[in-house]
Amino acid sequence: MSNAQNRTGGVEVRAGSRWVQDGVELLSSMRFAIALLTLICIASVIGTVVQQHQPPVNYVNQFGPFWADVFGHIGLYAVYSAGWFLLILAFLVTSTTLCIARNTPKILRDLRDWKEGIREASLKAFHHRASGELPLGREAAIARVSGLLAQHGWKARAQVRENGVMVAARQGSANKIGYLAAHSAIVLVCIGGLFDGDLVVRAQMALLGKSTFTSAGLIKDVPAQHRLSPSNPTFRANLFVPENGRNGAAVINLTDGMVLQDLPFDIELKKFVVEYYDTGMPKLFASDVVIHDRDGRTTAAKIKVNEPHIHNGIAIYQSSFDDGGSKLTLRARPFGREGQSFLVKGEVGSSTTLTNRAADGRADQLQLEFTALRVINVENLAGDADGGGEAGSGADVRKVDLIGSLDKHLGSGAKAPGDKKLHNIGPSVTYRLRDAAGQAREYHNYMLPVDMDGVRVFLTGLRESPDAPMRYLRIPADADGKLDDWLRLKTALGDAMLRKEAALRYGKSAAPADKPEMMAQLQASALRTLTLFAGAEVVKAQSPSAGLQALHDFIEANVPETERQRTSEVMLRILSGVLQDLLTLAREREGLPARATDEPMQRFLGQSVFALTDSFAYPAPLMFTLEDFQQIQASVFQVTRAPGKNLVYLGCVLLIIGVVAMLYIRERRLWIWLGGSPDGQATTVSMALSATRQTLDTDKEFDTLRGSLLGSPAAPIPTAATDAGPH
Repeated sequence: MSNAQNRTGGVEVRAGSRWVQDGVELLSSMRFAIALLTLICIASVIGTVVQQHQPPVNYVNQFGPFWADVFGHIGLYAVYSAGWFLLILAFLVTSTTLCIARNTPKILRDLRDWKEGIREASLKAFHHRASGELPLGREAAIARVSGLLAQHGWKARAQVRENGVMVAARQGSANKIGYLAAHSAIVLVCIGGLFDGDLVVRAQMALLGKSTFTSAGLIKDVPAQHRLSPSNPTFRANLFVPENGRNGAAVINLTDGMVLQDLPFDIELKKFVVEYYDTGMPKLFASDVVIHDRDGRTTAAKIKVNEPHIHNGIAIYQSSFDDGGSKLTLRARPFGREGQSFLVKGEVGSSTTLTNRAADGRADQLQLEFTALRVINVENLAGDADGGGEAGSGADVRKVDLIGSLDKHLGSGAKAPGDKKLHNIGPSVTYRLRDAAGQAREYHNYMLPVDMDGVRVFLTGLRESPDAPMRYLRIPADADGKLDDWLRLKTALGDAMLRKEAALRYGKSAAPADKPEMMAQLQASALRTLTLFAGAEVVKAQSPSAGLQALHDFIEANVPETERQRTSEVMLRILSGVLQDLLTLAREREGLPARATDEPMQRFLGQSVFALTDSFAYPAPLMFTLEDFQQIQASVFQVTRAPGKNLVYLGCVLLIIGVVAMLYIRERRLWIWLGGSPDGQATTVSMALSATRQTLDTDKEFDTLRGSLLGSPAAPIPTAATDAGPH
């Protein structure tokens, strides 16, 4: 095979080495541009599937340490700003530009060339051809052909020869313009994307000696080497502004840190507005702002979602909202131990240090970090749709689902089983407790009790790491709608003396009057049950347990299988009774009267059993509940200066024009030969039609032209005729 046959259709360079010639030819070929487009599509899919610009720990948890490091090195966590992606875009721009440069002269020549010089004999080689005779002189025949072509929208040019006249006509020349428009659109969109992406920002950083900022601190204290000038021609950054605050320095997040973009103005947030539907779901986010220019001029504006405000060429979008430093008052309650509650005040985003004094006298330092305040929480509190058994009772804390599962409605347009019950369950606070070793746990507590399955419970969540889901503890509200009784019960459960006294009381009250000898037996059983439930007696040395799990382990280790069901029922009945006596003792110690033994009390004790069981997996020396708050909201704006967007818009228009032109406009050329003597009474006619795509419309159009010109169909067209025109 010769070298010419191996060419890819690119630009042929005559000068330079063989490598240069082949490289330029490959770079300017269409197949190379298509290969680059394929790579960009694959990269875009990766950028869609893999969440971009997430904290590194999220990727480690998702992919593991090895692959997280590999994917990070090749830039999969910031695909659209990765060097290799930008390089592919640059090659695509170069390749497509060379393709346009290679084909534009030929297309322009073709648009100017009517091809009226075609030989008469060549018309017989076309698929659509016909011949006949007109009973008209040549001048009359030319007039008839011209009128017919004009009537059907053809543009024509005639060439007079010695033995006749060749009329060349054409339609749909815009089809070739579509090629140039579509390929120019690709170039414009890519250039616009490169210009408005991280490439220009990184180029400025390299040329102006700027670097990314990776430390913590106030924005006003960030040094100048981490700031970009307000004259930066293109950027896309996030601006955080609290209510009644001003800010003029936006943040540009990069893969290796962030840089600050100083704006030519400050934005002052007067008020952040949220409107809600009847269900409590938000329907509008808006910010009332005042824009302060450096020259002292001010502009008031209302910025809504999807309704940006343009100021001095910079677009300001309502991106999201956040807490602007709400003031919190939390009540710290000892969890499972003696002590007085106390108040702690702080602001969202701040922290304070507490001293945790253990039972053995040791004092540990705890750092309390105020993380977030949510005034409105709309949750789906619908019960189990099946409504059967324990799953629908809501008694088990591990069944609490505030987010809702997806497995019942993915993959189908049908209505999911069960109805959602959306309720606003009131304010909640999120905080972290960090120990002296730096290990932190995150807690999420609701301020008000929630009615779930007929029981009012306080929800307090816990998670060990930021990527883990919250696990909620359901604490039943007492008769006063507070946490106090349950916390008293939790504390008393850890007191051996109170457990013994409660068992004595239970034995006296539960023993039949005619069988006083059962009192001691009931007291012993009650004490044993309480001791096991409190985790003070180890059943399995290798896996000590507390709560219901401890009772289960005891029964499994000491009771024959045939008696386990009956024994478990007896122990649960004893546990419920002795817990009420334990609560009464705890209240008496504080000078409070005993609670009535009624149905609400029994529901409280039943839910308390589950809550106490799960509380042993709730590692916290203190529980913080939201006592009071003053909400201060903040808006997060996206500020962009994107001159490249005009190129992208132009590219989109050209792409639409190009696609429409190439798909819906067919280029056709028609040749009509008028022969015979100029002064004769008849004129011989030969006609042929060529089209870029052979369709049924082409056949119909040619038949119409033939019938209008010649009056009757010509002889059948031989099937062996080629459908390619002369070149």
